[in-house]
Amino acid sequence: MPKKYDEATRAKAVRLVVEHRDEYPSEYAAITATAKRLKLTPETLRKWVRQQEVDQGGKPGVTREEAAEVRVLKRKVLELEETVEILKAATTFFARESDPRQQ
Repeated sequence: MPKKYDEATRAKAVRLVVEHRDEYPSEYAAITATAKRLKLTPETLRKWVRQQEVDQGGKPGVTREEAAEVRVLKRKVLELEETVEILKAATTFFARESDPRQQ
């Protein structure tokens, strides 16, 4: 899925929420106001703020770096599984070719 917002926009939006959080009655009010000004959905901005808290170690969860590493590893596992299937098929083919009963 392509990213709709660049990293600079994301960082700016999260920074604005964190800096102005105390000026609003709740964090969600700050998120809603900031999202409206930046033409984002409040839910998108809320997720970004939560992810920032996880990335900084403030809350438990999977950091963005860990999630990226998992994606890379899953891709490698898929490639290796495909390679194994190809090798199995090749082994079967060559085993049949060299079987003296088939000649």
